[in-house]
Amino acid sequence: MSDGDDKYVVFETELDAQKEIADYAMTRIQQFLDGERDFDDAMTVEEYAVPVTVHPDGSITDGDGNCFGSHVQ
Repeated sequence: MSDGDDKYVVFETELDAQKEIADYAMTRIQQFLDGERDFDDAMTVEEYAVPVTVHPDGSITDGDGNCFGSHVQ
């Protein structure tokens, strides 16, 4: 997940990340109910959580060795 400034967000736990994704999904569904977003867009979930390692230099790697930029907590 990124913070809107193209910085990745690292959560303390997987559950914290899942709760953030669910909260964002509920916001999109409410926007659909309010007529501000179409149904397909509101129901599409593109965010996901993966375990990562944050290194001292701020780089982030996942279990497959993919490297991401610096992080935001």
